[in-house]
Amino acid sequence: MKQYIVAHDLGTSGNKATLYSLDGKLVKSAVYSYPLYVSESNTAEQEADDWWHAVAESTKELLCDIPPASVAAVSFSGQMMGCLCVDKEGKPLRRSLIWADMRSVREAEAIAKNLSPEEFYRIIGHRLSPSYSATKLMWVRDHEPEVYRNTYRMLHAKDYVIFRLTGEMVTEPSDASSTCLMDISTLTWSDTVISAAGLSRNMLPEIIPSTAIAGKVTKEASAATGLLEGTPVVMGGGDGSCAAVGCGVVREGNANLCLGTSSWISVASKKPVLDPAMKTFTFAHVVPDYYIPTGTMQTGGGALSWAVDTLYGAPEGMVSYEKAEIYRSVAEEVRKSPLGAKGLYFLPYLMGERSPRWNDKARGSFVGLTMAHERGDMLRAVMEGVGYNLGIILETLQGNGCHIDSLIPVGGGARTREFITILADILGVTMKVPEYLEEATSMGAAVTAGVGIGAFDFSAAEKFIKLRYEEKADRERHEAYASHKDSFEALYQALCPIFDMITT
Repeated sequence: MKQYIVAHDLGTSGNKATLYSLDGKLVKSAVYSYPLYVSESNTAEQEADDWWHAVAESTKELLCDIPPASVAAVSFSGQMMGCLCVDKEGKPLRRSLIWADMRSVREAEAIAKNLSPEEFYRIIGHRLSPSYSATKLMWVRDHEPEVYRNTYRMLHAKDYVIFRLTGEMVTEPSDASSTCLMDISTLTWSDTVISAAGLSRNMLPEIIPSTAIAGKVTKEASAATGLLEGTPVVMGGGDGSCAAVGCGVVREGNANLCLGTSSWISVASKKPVLDPAMKTFTFAHVVPDYYIPTGTMQTGGGALSWAVDTLYGAPEGMVSYEKAEIYRSVAEEVRKSPLGAKGLYFLPYLMGERSPRWNDKARGSFVGLTMAHERGDMLRAVMEGVGYNLGIILETLQGNGCHIDSLIPVGGGARTREFITILADILGVTMKVPEYLEEATSMGAAVTAGVGIGAFDFSAAEKFIKLRYEEKADRERHEAYASHKDSFEALYQALCPIFDMITT
């Protein structure tokens, strides 16, 4: 009897494999880490075979006491905006340039010479940036011509693993929209942008629906993973869209807040949302006929994690109960710090910034630090700084017609209730905190798989969510934060010339 869905979330630090029952219960999970290769020159790469090994080993762990025949389907959520070049046999020709790789600045400038940034944004739904796959593939073309000549397809992380499972090289709209080569209105590859980038359309895989069955587990993949040969493999989607599904963002107006290393606000919409100032962007949703207008900051939950590790001297490899104890101390110290952190501000730009600034030269900054400030004030300032930046994203989405009065927060940052309270007060919305904070992306992939095999429809996502608590915005605190938000904005604008001076 088919009882389970296997869902994988291919993240930056590792793969999280989860086993869900068909009624949405999390049965078990397994995590398998892999390395990230970075340098000071804005590079960030990973080995594709590390992804595959992580998926194979974590799948075997899930199935150690589960009959393979009971698995109804496999699906994926994966890191987006990558560039993996493979040959005709699917062999990787080099490491993948992942989402955090920002080396292709000149390539973005080259597109701008052929196509105005405004026209690019209108077609793609994203602004020109070295974050995306298009400029990364251009960089390979310009700096590694032999690799480019031998490239048969450019794939994303989940697409490569799906190829290893099924032998099929395909992608789907949510990941395709993160390449900046897909027309957001038609969900097809844009010849206009491909031409402006000087790339070959032949290198781009076929786009099929996120709910489509890409293929079935091959005999070779069965031996590597423990899955039954012939098990359906449903496409799934990019992590942003899958996280939205895992939060129940499957109907117009539903919205979520991800507080992972990078942090974003997404809302379901029946049409792309294009901001006149191009502050936000729009992904295709895994839900058919829907879009995900989004604003993503580079380090939201990551800024808090960095602050805690740095200010508490948390060693790498600390076990979970020790980490939990540190965060209890964080909560206690933050509670003692007043709103506004005694005039201390933190600009959370530890990896440059995407939305709403789009400034790769922006840097993290404490401003207003005095001898009177304590560790709790610094931690509160970090939380508030993230909140102010998210507030600009929220206001931009709302100003473009997206009605948002509540958010479902997920990710590691959502574990700290003080952080949730501060964000609710700054943003002026209700936070509906679910029981599962780290599983939204894999749950979204599982729901997509269930839809793909006809087990249920996307409304199941709303039924699967179990709320832990609600945190409503306090009106007085929300109003008090207004002047602090103005100061935060003034500080950023004042520091922009300094950022230009200290970065190259």
